Amino acid sequence: MRVVFAGSAEFSVPVLRALAASDHQVTQVLTAPDRAGSRGAAAPRPVKEEARRLGLPVEQPSRLTWDFWRESPAKLEPEALVVAAYGQLVPLDVLRSLAHGGLGVHPSLLPRHRGASPVAAAILAGDYRTGVTVFRMGERMDAGPILAQQALPVPAGATTAQFTVRLAQLGAQLAVQVLDRLEGEGVEEIPQLESGATYAHRLGRQAGRLEWELGSDEIDRHLRALLPWPGVTVPLGGVRVKLLRGAPEDLSSEAIAATPGELLEQGHDWLLVGTGDAAFRVELIQPPGGPAMSPGAFLRGRQRVGRGGDRA
Repeated sequence: MRVVFAGSAEFSVPVLRALAASDHQVTQVLTAPDRAGSRGAAAPRPVKEEARRLGLPVEQPSRLTWDFWRESPAKLEPEALVVAAYGQLVPLDVLRSLAHGGLGVHPSLLPRHRGASPVAAAILAGDYRTGVTVFRMGERMDAGPILAQQALPVPAGATTAQFTVRLAQLGAQLAVQVLDRLEGEGVEEIPQLESGATYAHRLGRQAGRLEWELGSDEIDRHLRALLPWPGVTVPLGGVRVKLLRGAPEDLSSEAIAATPGELLEQGHDWLLVGTGDAAFRVELIQPPGGPAMSPGAFLRGRQRVGRGGDRA
């Protein structure tokens, strides 16, 4: 069938690639406007670059409206809209104009973790499994009937960036399968249970501002979930530094009684800091305005200018 694809983030790229390689025809690609790059120049969206590589027409409306739809995508007579991490709401008029409506590809087991940051939310919550859902889009965000769903275990040590790639690949397969079945025998629509709904709100900088009073596993989950954005900061050497690498540390029962923030051990390239329940091994940090470095080198520099101490 003729399909319009809408997506903006890296998660969207495998879905677009799978649609382009399928028996369906991608008539147009919609993505968000380019962002400002590090030197002020416009930085193309990942989906825009992939669409160009595939030779597909691309539009970048600042807002997807019914008027825009009528003047551009609708003229190509699409039968379905596939949306993956687009970042914009789709008007109901657009969805109702399509023979097969809009299909959302979402990296969670809906209704759990609806919203903007479902992969990070699954890691933060300590979920043992998550997955991908293809659902029929409607008036409410991520709340439409489920058309296909597949679960995946969350690997030990998984980060948002790493696991998003795996979920995107799975979502790409499911999206094509649903389109195939819509053209054939049809798809059963399973209503979402509102009693199981949770929401993964858009992440801000404050989400990563941590204190050592948290448990070691909770600090670890934040670190894995929030890199690269918004990142995790912790107190160290009298300032807040960005925590880039580390892990919970198993301790003896005597050491578990350490005060949160207490510097327990210091190696040449690492620190062991007391937490709310045990300790955390800090292996790589980034001080404000500086490059990434070992925490040991950072504290040695602080001590040389008289700002050291026995607390992290």
